[in-house]
Amino acid sequence: MSILIYASHQNGKPDKTAKELASYAKAMSEKTGGEVIALGFGLTAPEALYAYGVNKVLNVDDQRFGVFNAKAYAETFRQAVEKTGAKYILTGQNSDGLYFSSLLAGMLQAAYVTQVISLPENTEPFTVRRKAFSNKAIASVTLKTDIKILNIAKNSFGLLENPADGTSETFRPEISAEVFEEIKSLKVEKATGKVPLSDAEIVVSAGRGLKGPENWGMVEELAEVLGAATACSKPVADMGWRPHTEHVGQTGKQVAPNLYIAIGISGAIQHLAGVNSSKNILVINTDPEAPFFKAADYGVVGDAFEVVPELIKKLKEFKASH
Repeated sequence: MSILIYASHQNGKPDKTAKELASYAKAMSEKTGGEVIALGFGLTAPEALYAYGVNKVLNVDDQRFGVFNAKAYAETFRQAVEKTGAKYILTGQNSDGLYFSSLLAGMLQAAYVTQVISLPENTEPFTVRRKAFSNKAIASVTLKTDIKILNIAKNSFGLLENPADGTSETFRPEISAEVFEEIKSLKVEKATGKVPLSDAEIVVSAGRGLKGPENWGMVEELAEVLGAATACSKPVADMGWRPHTEHVGQTGKQVAPNLYIAIGISGAIQHLAGVNSSKNILVINTDPEAPFFKAADYGVVGDAFEVVPELIKKLKEFKASH
């Protein structure tokens, strides 16, 4: 009855999503029994997961996995399930996890539920709660298959240290070269020197209200002062003002930081669907009727070109005095 998690990473070190999955798996194992096993691709610091309850790390050290390939990842997990006898597989709410999990579910004939927000309510029958209807409702879902795949919503469980005496070993899946030839990457762009959007506790996002890409300096400065990640609305990315890697919303990245700051974003339903799991939302907009204010915890009706520089100034003064 072991639990197998996907250990995503940044530069070889398990990222926040992997640690949250480990925390969830460890707590879940107290109900279901079994050890917690992590499967990673190119991990250089697997021991970082031991602090969160992982008993064993299977590390795939194969250059062919340097670029994400959903079919290869799914097949690797299938073989890992065969090796470990895992009955539960946990993945994170990131593009990789969402992509290969559906393929894996088909391979294993396993029940697959996304956006899980809490530990199982029951184990017999196995029932979990998930977000539904673009995060506007909560559904209780019962899974009846022998193997179950759970996709855990971001920041829904948190990081809980629960040290285990872990071990690590190299895992070598048998995958044909044809699988890697089916999908070829032409270019990979990675953001450097920034807080990863997927792991950020604070996100500073902006929209067309900034009037042009030349005005993004104050957004980046505010993010730097707060130690935050930057993001944008879909129209901004479509116009080429910002890279698509920063697009958040229903068709972009879904985020759930402790604080989401929306500057000059009206709050279309598609954007709200990707950010309304944020613990707190601050909206800055000149239009008091902007839809985003209805979803906001805090709102400032004002010109971003006046409000944001003043906010930066006050934050710097506060940091300097503490």
